[in-house]
Amino acid sequence: MNDKPVIETRDLTKTYTMGDIVVKALRGTSLKIYENEFVAIMGPSGSGKSTIMNILGCLDVATSGDYFLDGIDVKKNTANQLADLRNQKIGFVFQAYNLLPRTPAIENVELPMLYNPNINAKERRERALEALRSVGLLERAASMPNQLSGGQQQRVAIARAIVNDPVLILADEPTGNLDTRTSFEVMEIFQKMNALGKTIALVTHEPDIAEFTKRNVHFRDGSIFKDEMVANPRNATEELKKLPPKEITI
Repeated sequence: MNDKPVIETRDLTKTYTMGDIVVKALRGTSLKIYENEFVAIMGPSGSGKSTIMNILGCLDVATSGDYFLDGIDVKKNTANQLADLRNQKIGFVFQAYNLLPRTPAIENVELPMLYNPNINAKERRERALEALRSVGLLERAASMPNQLSGGQQQRVAIARAIVNDPVLILADEPTGNLDTRTSFEVMEIFQKMNALGKTIALVTHEPDIAEFTKRNVHFRDGSIFKDEMVANPRNATEELKKLPPKEITI
């Protein structure tokens, strides 16, 4: 394991106040995720896993404690600086894909680069095409999201997440809307990216999906109660070979 933490949190707390009710979503969470790790963040609804994911993604801020992203003290950044951090350092993959519906795949992938004045239109297009090629969707570059299956839409979302070469990929229930085969295909892409050096943190409530990662961090009642390495991670490529052939409808 590389000894450089991409993520380091120290005693994070997050408290929500709703009228007279105080909800402690995080209770002193300290976590390190190192370069080239592939980590599943797990836990039941209300355990704090979504809260920690939002804070790691700079979409929310902690009530107290410290968060360092790639060595940067997140707490010291303004809202505009946080937006830049998200764009430059993090690639997001969501359960619902979050693609622009009236925009072809290639332009959805280009979106994160639109905010970078140092990338011209030609380079933007080349990088987007390369990202689509890396997820096996180059031939669908001109397709609209409604012309793509759920798995293909998620591949476009992954291409969008990696196009800026982020230090961290955050995936929030990326297989939640997908069938078994398509879920395994998505995990195969993540495993290949991790093999190329990408650091990935993935929120999932599915134990069988967590088995494809290298480390499982379990949340309960706002705290980490178990943090364990996966002894023998499942290989998505091998698992796909075991599934019955995909039915083709003519």
